[in-house]
Amino acid sequence: MARNRILFSTPLLAAGVVLALVIGLVVGKALGGGGAQGNAGPGKASGLRIDVIVKATDSSFWQSMFAGAQRAGEDLGVDVGRFGPTSETDVSDQVRLVENSISRGVDAIVLAANSESALNKVIDRARQSGIKVVTVDGTVSTQNEAFIGTNNLRAGEQAGQRLCQLVTAQGRTSGRVLLENAVAGVQALGDRAKGFRQGLAASCPQLTVWQERFNNNDINTAANQTNDALGAVPDLVGIFAANNMSGNGVARAIKDTGRAATLPVVAFDSDPQENAALADGSIDALVVQNPYFFGYQGVVEAIAASTGAKVPLSLDPGAVLADQGNMNDPAVKDLLNPPTAQASQ
Repeated sequence: MARNRILFSTPLLAAGVVLALVIGLVVGKALGGGGAQGNAGPGKASGLRIDVIVKATDSSFWQSMFAGAQRAGEDLGVDVGRFGPTSETDVSDQVRLVENSISRGVDAIVLAANSESALNKVIDRARQSGIKVVTVDGTVSTQNEAFIGTNNLRAGEQAGQRLCQLVTAQGRTSGRVLLENAVAGVQALGDRAKGFRQGLAASCPQLTVWQERFNNNDINTAANQTNDALGAVPDLVGIFAANNMSGNGVARAIKDTGRAATLPVVAFDSDPQENAALADGSIDALVVQNPYFFGYQGVVEAIAASTGAKVPLSLDPGAVLADQGNMNDPAVKDLLNPPTAQASQ
């Protein structure tokens, strides 16, 4: 197996652009750790109302973003509401939630949009009402104040490179790979898939993607699609799963068929099920983001935009490649097991 590596993408943050409160505050809390308590934020932030709207409330990934946003609200003295649809495929409900935020007259919205374009009109209405909009995780094709998210193209390339290493370590020189994805038309997922193909082609041109299957973010569907591939593709040599629900479904199929030792799997994100699969070998590596940071920094930049301070147009906190060799290292362990919080009642 290839030597363990932690790979970070380069943040696109210009020095001095974010509020001064980020220094010594966000850095200390970006992994969910402790830090100085008390009145860290500027006085004029007090009383602001910020709604955080994620892609789905049933996922540990988005619950970790809630936890970061909640902590930022406590640290900085702002009222943070936490909302989201129950499914990442429910774009119409996410539009409704943004409309609710407009009706409540919040100062800012931190939004992980379920579509690159379907929320454009409601985002435009929010901004026309004077509400600042900070997007996270995936971009939208209309104007907003700032974007915070992983460079998914680069992170996907990391996944392709690692799968190549794992397949090569087993002595395979050719074969096909399953690309198990969640929802078609989502910018972040599309970039991961594109980056994976590029990383795989550059590192192992003799390996090809058999199919890209979409499971609509359903674990059972992902497991069934993986089982189908296991039966239909005799030269299947590896699998890439583009998010945590896909990874959980793939891991289930790998366990059920006893293929953990012979079929390398690289997946994206983390949650308790994926972490258990990483520990037992049914997943070989995870590309791990920092949703806690998304939530915390999202609120920080929403405050900045609402109080007239400048914010970076784009900020990339990077991604970490976790495997059995480093999953218990303190920094990686914190990323694999971030705090979580539920939606507001």
